[in-house]
Order: sequence, then structure tokens, then C-alpha cells
Amino acid sequence: MSVEKGSAFLLKIGNGDAPLTYVTIAGLRTTQLQLSGEAVNITSKDSGGWRELLSGAGVRAVSVSAAGIFTGSVGETRVRGNALTGVLDDYELSFESGERMRGRFLVTRLDYAGDYNGERNYTISLESSGAVESL
Repeated sequence: MSVEKGSAFLLKIGNGDAPLTYVTIAGLRTTQLQLSGEAVNITSKDSGGWRELLSGAGVRAVSVSAAGIFTGSVGETRVRGNALTGVLDDYELSFESGERMRGRFLVTRLDYAGDYNGERNYTISLESSGAVESL
């Protein structure tokens, strides 16, 4: 596996049209992805003292966080609207290798900050709702 550039790890939001297309949320400097799952323990006295887990069971989730510089792009405006209304929307994560992950996410946090003589920046956190597919 070759090393991939962090700048090629992009967070995109769907445009709401049919067919759905995705636009990059402009101004991102960092993006992070976390895949998590909850195990279902099926250990019994027949397990020989070893823990056993049920394959395919439990709750799986994808969490995304990103930070960047506010540019007022269409994607940023849509994200802000989703944060204010609590609406689920379609998002895509794309990687330098061409792999993509798509799913519905809820904006769980959107923070803005800025210095007197500096740019306005933001951080965003998203949580998946439903299946996230890897393409």
C-alpha cells in the first residue's frame, strides 16, 4: 500500500439534485474518519474459556471531523443550513486512491472561530445514519 496525501482526503456534500452529485466542502485543512462497531458477545460455557463474538451483529457507525478556513462556498452554506435544521444529508469521503465512502450523515457540531486579524475558521463533526457504502 502506498502513502496517500492528506490533501487528497476530501469531504463532499450532495447537491440535493437527482441524479445526486457531490461538491467539495471548500477550505478544508484537516479531515478525519473513524469507523466503529459494537460487539455482540455470545460466549457460553462451551466456548472453552475464550470470548466469542457474533459476526455481522452489533451497531456500526462512521464519524467524520474536519477543520478548515471559511470561504462561503455552496458546500459550506449547505452544511450550515443542515446544522441549523438538524437535517440528514448525503456526504462523500474521497481518497487519493479513488476509493470513496458515501452515506447519510447528521451534522452534530459546527464551530466557527476567528482572530482579529486572521481568517475565520471552522470545525465540523458528522455522525452516520444508516449504512455507509464503500465504493
